[in-house]
Amino acid sequence: MPHATTALAPSPRPRWWTELPLLALVYGAYSGGRLLVRGDVSTAVDHGLRILDLEKALFLNAEHPLNRLFTAHPSIGIPADFAYASLHYLVTPAVLIWMFRRHAAAYRRARTWLMTSTMLGLIGFTLMPTCPPRLLAAGHGFVDTMAQYSSYGWWGAEASAPRGMGGMTNQYAAMPSLHVGWALWCGILLWRHGRHPLLRAAGIAYPLITVIVVMGTANHYFLDAVAGAAVMGVGALLAKPVLRLADRVKDAARARFARVSPATGSPDVSAGCKTSAGERIPGQRTSSADPADAAAPAGPPAPADVPAPAGRAAGGDAATAAR
Repeated sequence: MPHATTALAPSPRPRWWTELPLLALVYGAYSGGRLLVRGDVSTAVDHGLRILDLEKALFLNAEHPLNRLFTAHPSIGIPADFAYASLHYLVTPAVLIWMFRRHAAAYRRARTWLMTSTMLGLIGFTLMPTCPPRLLAAGHGFVDTMAQYSSYGWWGAEASAPRGMGGMTNQYAAMPSLHVGWALWCGILLWRHGRHPLLRAAGIAYPLITVIVVMGTANHYFLDAVAGAAVMGVGALLAKPVLRLADRVKDAARARFARVSPATGSPDVSAGCKTSAGERIPGQRTSSADPADAAAPAGPPAPADVPAPAGRAAGGDAATAAR
């Protein structure tokens, strides 16, 4: 006889009121950790120069021509600065919300992929603080376009932070480039889940434009962009194991809470003991245990000093004599 098979129930859709605190907690931890891992400036400069030398040896030095282009043409440099300062704050949450609303089945894995990769990037900032090209000495040929065009935007001369808040960002957290990593995350999801051709085209264009922008504005080296893509690749591989671990922790927490929570059922008065039919538990009255009690008419008891009726007394003497 063939066994009946049942389809697995789909996982419940996450709730926005639980997702928002989780995302805020992770981003807060990332932002705070990014500030705390500021390394020595001379070490960061050394790392930046080594990356630049390696790129020149590999003929990968596209930063110089792009930076000269952005510096010489404000019509290119100013939009690029706006893109660098804002798009990762706008596009990344927009894609996350789009996944939550339109593709709930894939949302949890996409969210876990993003958070895991972000924390991996924080490890990279800790292990290898790197000076971006714009902060190198002028003799290396780079111009800080964010400072050059700062009068057109809300940022000042210190990276993309708002004016007066440059001290609240770590300018030496260049390796890996999470601008590129997050853009790649958005692009892959738009390409994979987008149904309209424009969405899929945006999934290809957005990461490529981001790579050009981060190099042309002298905020990142090309190898920073490569490292950002590699971090997202590792995060994609770890997303499923991280989800399984999170589910196990959640199940263990629920089981522990269920053990310590008070019982809400009715008390067991028999304490696990079985009683036979008609047997009374001490202190408990039943309607079927004593038939005589059940047959007795309800009403107040007769007074003790009232004599019994004559008929009943005679009947009783006759029964005594018969015995």
